[in-house]
Amino acid sequence: MKALFIAGSIIITLGVTFYLQGRSLVGPEYSFMYADSDWTVYGLLVALAGMVMILAGVVRAKT
Repeated sequence: MKALFIAGSIIITLGVTFYLQGRSLVGPEYSFMYADSDWTVYGLLVALAGMVMILAGVVRAKT
């Protein structure tokens, strides 16, 4: 479904942003997420959830 694909894409974007901030690659240095390894893990998990949503949308569209 189109809605799941769009929502999943947005969630992946957020997850990648969290990951990059946790790795100190993007974002302001004063951010609570900056250089925090916990946010690296959170970002990966959020991006994975977005991928699952996209996959669910693709599977649902085929049925």
